[in-house]
Amino acid sequence: MSLTPADLAASPNPLARRYSRFRVAERLLLTGHSHQAWPDVSADGQARAWHDAADLVDDKWAVALEIATAVSSHWSTLLNDTPGRIALGQNTHELVTRLLSALPLGSRPVLVTTDGEFHTIRRQLDRLAEEGLEIVRVAARPVETLAGRLAGHVSDRAAAVLVSSVLYDTAEIVPGLDVVAQACDRHGVTLLVDAYHHVNVVPFDVRSMGLDSAFVTGGGYKYCQLGEGNAFLRVPPGRRLRPVLTGWFAEFSTLAGGRGTSASVAYGDDAARFAGATYDPAAHYRAAAVQAFHREQGLDPSLLREVSRRQVGLLKRLVEALDAPASLLRVAQMPDERRAGFLALRSPTAAELVRELKTRGVRADARGDVLRLGPAPYLSDRQLHEAIEALGEVVDAARPEPRATSVSPASSARRG
Repeated sequence: MSLTPADLAASPNPLARRYSRFRVAERLLLTGHSHQAWPDVSADGQARAWHDAADLVDDKWAVALEIATAVSSHWSTLLNDTPGRIALGQNTHELVTRLLSALPLGSRPVLVTTDGEFHTIRRQLDRLAEEGLEIVRVAARPVETLAGRLAGHVSDRAAAVLVSSVLYDTAEIVPGLDVVAQACDRHGVTLLVDAYHHVNVVPFDVRSMGLDSAFVTGGGYKYCQLGEGNAFLRVPPGRRLRPVLTGWFAEFSTLAGGRGTSASVAYGDDAARFAGATYDPAAHYRAAAVQAFHREQGLDPSLLREVSRRQVGLLKRLVEALDAPASLLRVAQMPDERRAGFLALRSPTAAELVRELKTRGVRADARGDVLRLGPAPYLSDRQLHEAIEALGEVVDAARPEPRATSVSPASSARRG
């Protein structure tokens, strides 16, 4: 089946029936940037995990390994990368902390980042700062100059640069990360790119983006529709790091002949160095089923980007047509081509708007003063119109009352 953006604008959207258990045709779910619905096949994957456990008992791990390999391969495809460079984890924090634990923080005590990172990185670096590491936070905006400003802070004292390729609060794509990669290469600094708000809604290509030497992390909870427990770390070739936070899967390939007699802790090759330990494989069963469904439906990043741009563009036009006071609600300004998977609206009452929208059947969310509206490929244009109509009702109710003009009795008499 080969779907087109026009197909996915129809009402009903032909994809919606494949997401029946999430009732996407009945609900106005503008949470596609946070938690997209899972296609029905995900339940089949989840059930298969249970039945394999029951039928195979401990032998299930051979099957689970095959499924994990398939999931890893799909992540490589989404990054346009060579297979075999993906470490899997339950969440990005698990993977990021493994990477941080492998860095020479004693001799290179500086970590460079931005003030626009998601809490996974932001909170962990805050805590490391309390332990004496120097955290350099570069203003994320204007994003046009962010890469150059980050590169300017790369030095021989820095261990890593940690930056998002799309800012999580406004969906603004960060250009020029190859400039950061080049600076990191010159100084022997590790570059970590958080691509969670990029992968599977905007095409990501490690080669054309000049990020072949970078670590890249992301996961399946948002645009990939995989649900929890599906995160990845892309490990660049030739890096022989030794994470301090290390699970026994990282030496799995050496265990067949016993533990070994090496005086130092053994690691596998490349991405295997960042492997964890025993986990719940049901998430990978679910992921593999969803990824196969996406391939079957032709839902590749290029199509999803086209659909997303059209949907976000429609939302933007509809919001602008509300003609709300800028002090109440305004579109976060950026070039349209640099807007990723959702529409960001600035409002001093963003959280209140989310609550009011929910009473009208519209699900959205807020980050600070930003109301985030995230479409998804299974929504129809009619649903997007209905959602913004509801927002219009909320905005109308919140508009300031026209100021009454006081008229003195004398002037009233003169007018009479």
